[in-house]
Amino acid sequence: MQSVQFRLEQNNLALQKRSLTDEVSEILHRRIITGEYPPGEWLRQNDIAAQLDVSSTPVRGALDRLVSVGLAERVPYRGVRVTKLTDEEIVDTHILRLVLEIAVVRLAAHNISQPQLNALYDILEQTRNLRTPEHMSKLRQLNRDFHLTVANAGGSPLMGRFYEMASTKYPDWMLYERAFQQVDTFGSVLDQEFKEHRAIVDAIASHDAGLAAQRAMEHMENLGNELVAFIGIPRALLQERVRQVGPL
Repeated sequence: MQSVQFRLEQNNLALQKRSLTDEVSEILHRRIITGEYPPGEWLRQNDIAAQLDVSSTPVRGALDRLVSVGLAERVPYRGVRVTKLTDEEIVDTHILRLVLEIAVVRLAAHNISQPQLNALYDILEQTRNLRTPEHMSKLRQLNRDFHLTVANAGGSPLMGRFYEMASTKYPDWMLYERAFQQVDTFGSVLDQEFKEHRAIVDAIASHDAGLAAQRAMEHMENLGNELVAFIGIPRALLQERVRQVGPL
């Protein structure tokens, strides 16, 4: 099998546009999304460097990126491993994101600029035909870009930063990985996600804060159902925590 270094050297243009760290990051990202590296798996820097036939420097940079986006975590004196969350931790991240999601879409409906709105529709179009395992890391990044663009369109930099922190911890990569294993339903899951994102953008574009909040709530409710169906989160636990935060 060709090494990463060899493949990059064969395409000078690609080398100019993408660093070796970018290449390694994408490979590791895809392996996590597709379940090749399951939650709790240790990501040994030297082993990965040997497998990909690269030095330790780009692997170290790639691991730093995985940690920064929530796919991996550093354990003091142990190393880096794929993030492993308890049911309670996953529910906590869902509740926090639910609360913030409603707030950011309301703000965006009032304050979004035309360039930001155009960016959201552009991201939607980029996600329309991403349907294979090779697309999963790109789809996750676009999904992240979509929600962060909404959060930053509200005119509140502090709210945008809080939202980014919450979304980094959200286990969307686990949802993609488990959903992909359901071959018969994977396409419909992605189609539903696209429709929900489109409904959110259309509501924001109409400057109807109430409708935008409703569409965001529907999207989060569906994500909650996926946490139950694909990851096995107890529905009673999720419903109780949603009840405790009250009407939004």
